[in-house]
Amino acid sequence: MKKTVLITGSSTGIGRAAALLFAENGWNVVATMRNPEQEKELTQLGNVLVTSLELQDPASIHNSIQTALERFGRLDLLVNNAAYGQYGVFEAITPEQIEQQFRVNVFGTMNVIRAVLPHFRQQKQGSIINVSSAGGRIGIPLISMYVASKFALEGFSEALSYELATQHISLKLVEPGGVDTPFHNTSAKHFAMDPELTDYNDFIASATAKLGEMGEHMSSATAVAEEIYKAATDGSDQFRYAVGADAKGWIKDRTSMDDLTFTRHMRTLFNLN
Repeated sequence: MKKTVLITGSSTGIGRAAALLFAENGWNVVATMRNPEQEKELTQLGNVLVTSLELQDPASIHNSIQTALERFGRLDLLVNNAAYGQYGVFEAITPEQIEQQFRVNVFGTMNVIRAVLPHFRQQKQGSIINVSSAGGRIGIPLISMYVASKFALEGFSEALSYELATQHISLKLVEPGGVDTPFHNTSAKHFAMDPELTDYNDFIASATAKLGEMGEHMSSATAVAEEIYKAATDGSDQFRYAVGADAKGWIKDRTSMDDLTFTRHMRTLFNLN
């Protein structure tokens, strides 16, 4: 029997690339998105089911899983990819924006995992891959809320992986650096600004320029999708999979340097000395 994967956030970027890659490799794919009626390409593939899923709506999640089971008979893998980034200095970000960041990136992921676990336990097997970020390991200025949500996802995933191992369910993390997708443009449109916080203007200009410079060497969505596929199929106990030279370099620096050395390194990188 073909294996079946459910992927959240499949309309663009990493999720879309992953849906196409798994389909090309013979998997049944449940490509979920908020507006499936707008999808034209994935709906033409016989082994792909395009369906609606809203991370903050448990009924929507349940219906998506039930539709997948009715179509393909089982689920073998869940890829939690849907997310967004709230950018801006912390003082300019509203409590409502902070709550929304966590509702999507953390609580939404938890909602989908909670809904799929009974099926995996009944099968006595299943796999989960949570798409995190290098920002789940490293504090990066101007994206503190996105980083906070990914730090939370990393801690949750690591702790949960031990629990699920007792049920023959694996959980892994994929950690991209910068990725050439609409994600950053979408996040930039919602950059939190407060015209009264002029004290940050020089810093924002400098840090934005540095982040833009880093963004000149981003990975492709396909490269991330390939790492997701590797994590799903390599049969190893490896937990974290970093993607991109930037992610691998930053994570290596963070894990090889002591805190003081790394802090000084980051301050120098962002011209904060």
